[in-house]
Amino acid sequence: MEIIHLSAECYPVAKVGGLGDVVGALPKYQNKLGHVAKVVMPAYNTKFLHENDFEVVYDGWVRLGSTNYQARIFREKTNKLGFDLFLVHIAGLFDRDGVYGYGDDTERFLAFQITALDWMAQWEHRPDVIHVHDHHTGLIPFMLGNCFQYRHLNQIPTVLTIHNAQYQGQFGWDKLHYLPAFDLIHTSKLDWGNAINPLAAAIKCAWRVTTVSPSYLEEISYAANGLESLLSQERGKSVGILNGIDVEVWNPLRDSMLGKNYNSRTIESGKRANKEELCRVFNLDVEKPLFTFIGRLVGEKGADLLPDIFYNVLQQSDGEINILVLGSGDPHVEDRLNEITYHYQGKYNAYIGYNEQLSHKIYAGADFLLMPSRVEPCGLNQMYALRYGTIPIVRRIGGLKDTVIDIGDGGFGICHDQSSVWDVSYSIGRAYALYKDQKKVKEIKKYIMSLDHSWDKAAQAYIDLYQM
Repeated sequence: MEIIHLSAECYPVAKVGGLGDVVGALPKYQNKLGHVAKVVMPAYNTKFLHENDFEVVYDGWVRLGSTNYQARIFREKTNKLGFDLFLVHIAGLFDRDGVYGYGDDTERFLAFQITALDWMAQWEHRPDVIHVHDHHTGLIPFMLGNCFQYRHLNQIPTVLTIHNAQYQGQFGWDKLHYLPAFDLIHTSKLDWGNAINPLAAAIKCAWRVTTVSPSYLEEISYAANGLESLLSQERGKSVGILNGIDVEVWNPLRDSMLGKNYNSRTIESGKRANKEELCRVFNLDVEKPLFTFIGRLVGEKGADLLPDIFYNVLQQSDGEINILVLGSGDPHVEDRLNEITYHYQGKYNAYIGYNEQLSHKIYAGADFLLMPSRVEPCGLNQMYALRYGTIPIVRRIGGLKDTVIDIGDGGFGICHDQSSVWDVSYSIGRAYALYKDQKKVKEIKKYIMSLDHSWDKAAQAYIDLYQM
């Protein structure tokens, strides 16, 4: 089976969040199952683009309204990621460092999708499945089914995976002429809320819809930023498949980013050595429990609550805990988190920014990971933490609910029901009490390292879905 994944992100080429991790791993595991999975994504001006060898496989033009853009597609020559990688370069639109956040993002991702389809329309064969991820590629199912120039491709099955329904890529009807020609009787397939909504269009037009956890499929029936009724209507073709993690990249025994490698047998000495390194670098006390947060500092992740939570627990614990933050996002939250450093030196520190290597070191050296998310479709951080023997403290929502069981229910994590300063502070207090029982902590750490959250099961679930 030949599977074409189209996405705005793919680790390690370009990553902003969990979407990049998923698209960087799922195709590799599908290939291991004996299939041919490929990834098509934009060619951003990234380090990966400049440090690897590519060949041109397509050279043409893409038209948006009255503007023509030169478009090329490059193939990475060595298959170093475990799958064929194709980068779509469109002069003037993607020769930039960033992935998102530009005023012409609508034009950028429309041009990307049209170029990818123009290229595939020239192939002498047809792929078995086209799998699109989030709204950035959400117009592909519509164009395949309705645009005249792709008529010969309209029997290729399409699958949409919703990684986050909060972001939908809406734009005005004044840009309808950007799309390749189609019978205007089909404009209703594009419409949601009196705008062209790529995510809504994909939900309507894709042959199957998936979410990145079973619980998230339930949640978006009542919390999907306006798409609730549509998702309920299309529930019959929808399924929740829990994401996995790439256990080759996330392996404490082989991870080259760690100061000391370890497995479940050497976890005590391994985590201790990595914790000592973190505490030395960030001026923290290695003898105290280390609580961490890793991620985007945005409301969805509950990051706006963190400053008040940290002030609260640092004061209540009388300095008997350490806290380390890694992340970036809302400037106001960043400033408040930095401010705490001046009041609690030696007990708290923050690294504002993105640092892949540091994230690995923190998973290895921390005792607890905080995830007070308001929205968490799947969550990968808790799975990374479990893999590295770090106990997650999570809100019961989305994929967090599917992957972490509270110690009070015979499980291995600490869970709370609300994203609030009180709930999270109370959970940190529970974790501190647990930390004092080192025998129990050691048992939990060994157990969670044995849990299997690899992509093997999820990759097969997607194959089964395609074969339907």
